[in-house]
Amino acid sequence: MLQRLSSGLARFEETAAAALAAAVTCLILINIAFRVLGNPLYWISELSIYAMIWMTFLIAGAVFRRRQGVAVTLLSDVLPRAGRKLIVLWVDAMVLVFALLLVWLCWRWYQPFTLAQLGFDTGAFQGQTFNFIYAENTSTLGVKKFWVWLIVPWFALSLSLHGLANVWQSVTQWRRPDDEPTVETLP
Repeated sequence: MLQRLSSGLARFEETAAAALAAAVTCLILINIAFRVLGNPLYWISELSIYAMIWMTFLIAGAVFRRRQGVAVTLLSDVLPRAGRKLIVLWVDAMVLVFALLLVWLCWRWYQPFTLAQLGFDTGAFQGQTFNFIYAENTSTLGVKKFWVWLIVPWFALSLSLHGLANVWQSVTQWRRPDDEPTVETLP
């Protein structure tokens, strides 16, 4: 079930990232057209930057799930099968540790319980915590930046799920001595 959930989330992230890539292309083309006409729309530039950031975080989770990230394989290429499995397990475990640390940092950054305890009063929240995350607006869009930054907690949770699924898969592969931990073994 964990593998199916992680793979389904990765497919969703890939689809959303592809849609955002198309949106970035369209936004840039629209911006070029308006600049040629002498009437640039500055908010389009900011929106395309945020769309590209979201696209990057979304596809990064799917890349980690499929173990398709950039890797230096000098050591793993010369090791026997057991050594390669150990390296894959180590990398998966480090990704999971990083993801869980990022979840914890996002929790401290957003402080949702403190905000709720203060009745969602951002002024009181800022006064008590000296955290101004809920006060800052985007430059041209006029949207609170914490909405844009929500991709970071999403990525942290997504990467945690993918990391857990990959660690589980690596551990279960120790039972099957002939299996090589590769992308092809993913569902």
